[in-house]
Amino acid sequence: MNTRKNESIRVIALGGVGETGKNMYLTEVDGDIFIVDAGLMLPEDEMLGIDIVIPDISYLAENKDRVKAIFLTHGHEDHIGALSYVLKQIQVPVYGTKLTLALAREKMKEQEHSGKVDFREIHSGSRLKFDAVAVTFFKTNHSIPDSVGVCIHTSEGAIVHTGDFKFDQAAAKHYQPEVGKMANIGDKGVLCLLSDSTEAEKPGYTISEAVVAREYYDLFYKAKGRLIASCFATDLSRLQHIFNSARDSRRKVAMVGKSLKRTVEISRTLGYLEVDEELICSVTELKHLPDDEIVVLIAGNQGEPIEALQKMARQTHPQVNIQKGDTVLIPVSPLSSSEVFLNKTIDMLFRAGADVYSGKRIVDVSSHGSREELKFMINLMKPKYFIPVHGEYKMLKAHSRIAKECGIPDSHIIIPDRGSVIEITPEKIRSTERVTAGNVLIDGIGVGDVGNIVLRDRKLLSQDGVLIVVVTLNKAERKIAAGPEIISRGFVYVRESEKLMRDSEILVKEIVEKVISRDSFDWAGLKQDMRDGLSRHLYDKTKRRPMIMPILMEVKA
Repeated sequence: MNTRKNESIRVIALGGVGETGKNMYLTEVDGDIFIVDAGLMLPEDEMLGIDIVIPDISYLAENKDRVKAIFLTHGHEDHIGALSYVLKQIQVPVYGTKLTLALAREKMKEQEHSGKVDFREIHSGSRLKFDAVAVTFFKTNHSIPDSVGVCIHTSEGAIVHTGDFKFDQAAAKHYQPEVGKMANIGDKGVLCLLSDSTEAEKPGYTISEAVVAREYYDLFYKAKGRLIASCFATDLSRLQHIFNSARDSRRKVAMVGKSLKRTVEISRTLGYLEVDEELICSVTELKHLPDDEIVVLIAGNQGEPIEALQKMARQTHPQVNIQKGDTVLIPVSPLSSSEVFLNKTIDMLFRAGADVYSGKRIVDVSSHGSREELKFMINLMKPKYFIPVHGEYKMLKAHSRIAKECGIPDSHIIIPDRGSVIEITPEKIRSTERVTAGNVLIDGIGVGDVGNIVLRDRKLLSQDGVLIVVVTLNKAERKIAAGPEIISRGFVYVRESEKLMRDSEILVKEIVEKVISRDSFDWAGLKQDMRDGLSRHLYDKTKRRPMIMPILMEVKA
């Protein structure tokens, strides 16, 4: 416990609550700010053209002198992917385990981060001392090694961030959690527990990875032709199962995907992934091997393999395409926004002649703890107050019910919103003010330059298309010099809608002539009149509302 008496303790979630991904949590003690994780989120369906989404860190930028450190719980993108964007505005030390920091460095290199970063390696036995608090760590069981929980020790008890976790009784050596240490933390006094809620709706226990290993072993032996295995690039537990099964079934593994190759190289170098060199071959070597001695291991952009598999099914992948007799393994659970895309991909793979193992045909093991494991964490930590994090609202709600079942009073539980400030004292926990929080959209190299208005325009363009109306005016003589000319993109096929286009041109001409006949007019007003009149006309005729872009040009007499 920290010996200095702390006067103020606050917790703020800038991401990771009411959503899947974008994890970032702040703990403020006597004004000092400590950040746990800085993750990204893949765009939702309506975020057209967006590459990734990161938390809005306006509050941190405004208070950067008070930020003391960033702690990373593990190396998944939803916990480290926004780090380079945060460090462009805030220069503070970044603490993480060996593998986590290696993956963070690689991610920042991929994102072309310039400038030095103060990375500081820790392990589960590290103890850090700051002015207001001490910080310790404990190992957790997740689908990537070197995962840790973070304990921020205050004079009133510890603020514990679990990170992502489960409790697998058959966990391999790199994945074993420090259950005894967790119990010791609980015995010393936990003021508040912030716990992973991803699988709070799932009853019982998460299936052991040992079951996955057995199923892969059987599948690799039974497959008659090539075996194409997909996985998330940083799901090292799943990668290890695939490499082990390939070794036992005497198959060579060819890796496809830059993120996958980088992750495997880093993990092997650091000793977290055990793969014999002779097991790996290049894609070009596959043509010299029998089909029943081949495993193609694939991961796509952002470590997500489904897009790459769809290209393979369409025969448009630059390296490997699906052929009749292939067996495809898809051991990933899609996000709620990508279920349709996954199902469509599976259908395409079957059409291309592959046998697909996904969903009910194969054991789907989560990397997060189910209800009984969440109860176990609560009972180990014995927190006075409880804040469910990391999940959509329904998951947070389910986790709050679990906490009540474990004996935590309703008044000691708060389901947070993004940006809500939660004040914690020995007597009570309450939500007070709000700070700026939300989404920052990354499109190409643009950071935050795409907002709701741009997204609305993109959505409109995707639904009803655009009409460009070009008119050239002779303002001195108050007459139309050329046009109107109407160009349609994504609205109607012009050759089959000649009457509609002709009537629209006549309408625009009447509007322009009426406006320019007045004693005075302005260009902006004329454009708006053109939009309004043409929009009403087109909706009456087609029941569609395309985006209308008037372009006015002037010629000198």
